Amino acid sequence: MKRISYAGSTVLTGDDIADAVVQYAAALAREEKSAAIDIPAVSEDGRLITANLLIGPASQLVVIPEDTSFDEIIDDKIVASFTAETRKLAGPLPRASEPDDDAGSLLTDIEYPGSGTGQ
Repeated sequence: MKRISYAGSTVLTGDDIADAVVQYAAALAREEKSAAIDIPAVSEDGRLITANLLIGPASQLVVIPEDTSFDEIIDDKIVASFTAETRKLAGPLPRASEPDDDAGSLLTDIEYPGSGTGQ
């Protein structure tokens, strides 16, 4: 389990959930956006609760592993949701040029120092 320190409080949640929250918060911060999220957590008396966090550019999260007698919280659906949102914020991935693209012809137009020509 991992404890998220946030806004003067702490939340104990599953390892994968905490890691996904940090990655999502970082992606939001890069885009200067924020989001209100709900995550499963364990109360001090061991009850499963829902914690609501506002994450974004001003979020200052600290995540620390914690040994606990409570069962690990696993929520693959919420981790997948945060991971998908993080990927959306990252934007499209670069792709290699296709062989028929004009990228190769661009290289012949570059003037190299001392060559006097682009070829």
